[in-house]
Amino acid sequence: MMELTGLPVTSAPMPWQGEAWARFNQQLSDNSLPHALLLSGVANSGKSRLALALARLLLCQAPSGGLNCGTCHACELSANGSHGDLRWLQPEEKSRAIRIDQVRDTVSFATKTANFGARKVIVIAPADAMNTNAANALLKSLEEPSPGTFLILACDQLHAVPATIRSRCQIVKLPLPGKDVALQWLDQVTGSRQQSEYLLELADGMPMLAEAMQQSADSEALIAARVACRGLVGGKLSAPEAGQMLAQSSMDEVLEQVAGTLRGSLKQLDSAALNSIQGRRAFELLDELGGIQKAVRGGANPNRQLLTEVLLEKLQSVLGSAAAGGSIRR
Repeated sequence: MMELTGLPVTSAPMPWQGEAWARFNQQLSDNSLPHALLLSGVANSGKSRLALALARLLLCQAPSGGLNCGTCHACELSANGSHGDLRWLQPEEKSRAIRIDQVRDTVSFATKTANFGARKVIVIAPADAMNTNAANALLKSLEEPSPGTFLILACDQLHAVPATIRSRCQIVKLPLPGKDVALQWLDQVTGSRQQSEYLLELADGMPMLAEAMQQSADSEALIAARVACRGLVGGKLSAPEAGQMLAQSSMDEVLEQVAGTLRGSLKQLDSAALNSIQGRRAFELLDELGGIQKAVRGGANPNRQLLTEVLLEKLQSVLGSAAAGGSIRR
C-alpha cells in the first residue's frame, strides 16, 4: 500500500524504468501524454512508485530535470498528502477490493475543476482490485475525460482488468529489472551485497519485495513465507511445518506464495515436461489458485487455516514428489 504522507521532496522512477520515464517526459513535452495510462508488470517491481513519480510531475508547477521540482507549493502539498488535485485509490483498510462507491466518489472528483493548477491526477493501484461494477463505474471518466484530468492505473495481472478498461488506456508493460541493476539499487537499502543477493533470490528477482523483507515491520513473516513453500517442495519441510511458517502471513500472501512457487517451477520445464501428467496438474492448480485469488479480491473470506493446509498439501503433491524424482523443481 502506498503511503502518501511524509514523501521525499521529489519522487523519481526506479532505475530500471528509465525507458518508460523518458517516453512520458517526451509525451509531456509534446503535449501528447494520454489521459489514461495502464501500467502493467510483475508484482513488487515498482509500478506504484512510477505512478507516484508521474502524478507528482504532472502536478508540479516548475518541473526540473524531468522530475517534480520539490520546492513549489504543489510539491509541498503532494509530499504531505494534502494536494487537492491528487486522488489515490486503493482498497480500504481490511479490504482486498476497490469498491464501487470509492470509484463513484473518484468519478465525481474527476468532473470538478482543479483547485491549484490546470491538472488533476487519479491513480488507481492496483487496478485489478476493482470488481466488475467498480470498473464499469469508471468507464465514463475514461470515455469522456474532463480537460486536464489524467488517470494512471497500475496492475499486477493485466488479464484481470476488464477489457473495457484496457481498451481505453494506453498500456505500458514494465519488465522486472536485470539482476545487476536490482542489486545495485538494493545495496543502498541493505548496505550489504551479500544481504542484497540473499533477499533478491528469496524474492524471485522482485526488488520491492526484497526491500520489504529488509525494512517492513513484518519482515520476518515475509521471509518465512518465501522459505516455507521452497522448503516444502524441496522436501525439507512437511505441509504442517510449512503451514506453521505461514501462520503470520495474510491470505493474499499465502495464495501468492503458492502461485509463485508453481509459476517458478513451470518456467523451468521443457515442452515434454509441460505436457506430462504432473505438468498438467501444476497448470490446473495454478488455474484454481487464480480463481481463489479473484474470489478473495472480490470479498470472499475463506477459512484461512483450512485453505492454507489444503493448498500446501496440493502443492506438495504436484511438485514435491516431482522434485524428488527430478522432473519438476523450484
